[in-house]
Amino acid sequence: MIESSRAFAKLNISLDIVSKMPDGYHNIKTVMQTVDLHDEITIECVPGNGISIVAGLHYLPVDEHNIAVKAALEYFKHTGISGYRTHIIIKKEIPVSAGLGGGSADGACVLRMLDGMFATSLGRKTLETLGMSVGSDVPFCIAGGTSLAEGRGEVLTDLPPMPHSFFVICKPPFTCSTPELFRRVRCGKMRARPDTDGIIASIGKGDLHGVAHRMYNVFEDVLPHGAREIVDIKYALLDNGALGAVMTGSGSAVFGLFDSEAQAHKAHEYLSTCYQECCLTQTIKRMEAMQ
Repeated sequence: MIESSRAFAKLNISLDIVSKMPDGYHNIKTVMQTVDLHDEITIECVPGNGISIVAGLHYLPVDEHNIAVKAALEYFKHTGISGYRTHIIIKKEIPVSAGLGGGSADGACVLRMLDGMFATSLGRKTLETLGMSVGSDVPFCIAGGTSLAEGRGEVLTDLPPMPHSFFVICKPPFTCSTPELFRRVRCGKMRARPDTDGIIASIGKGDLHGVAHRMYNVFEDVLPHGAREIVDIKYALLDNGALGAVMTGSGSAVFGLFDSEAQAHKAHEYLSTCYQECCLTQTIKRMEAMQ
């Protein structure tokens, strides 16, 4: 049997780091949104053993260090299903190491697809639990939509759908080290924090301007000196009509939020002349099968 599906990227509309937990992980508080930017995943299961993968880019791992492979291993371990050779093909469109959750989206998609292909009907909560053992953003990516994520990302609260909007995403020609940024964070000395409650209230009222004016990512305060271009991208997006602009995740991608598709197209056209990895996308709602 063979099936194909889409793995959708995520954006952090806001990202706050509340505290450092006893286990060394950080307690985050972030409003997350799924967008239409996606990878294409194809899975073929035939009699045999083992998992193989074609990851689309030569520098991506093709063993258990790839989140898609980890997800498949976790699924088969949990269900006890055996006797199948599983081949995964990923057509990458989501920029890598950008804070867009591309690997997590792939892992979540693999879990959803295998659950459907083998008719195990594990349900959203079980898939989210399996996803947490694969990666911190995988639980959100199982159903997507609009959610508040807390803890390591596994404590999810569904929010009303964000007003339909458009995003221009730009990734500069460098990446940011997630471990390094977490090491730089001093939870008690944050200069600024996002108004998460205000963002949630604005989403509930359908107030996109209220969302845009409150967006913030605390990682922007601890960026290394060489990441100044992230700030430049934010200003470029704002100068080209974005209601708000912020870095997503631990970067290095930055997105601008637009309420006008025409304005978003104009901004995308301009930014595309400056950045090779630049895309225009839009909000999508929570996956119906995972409601």
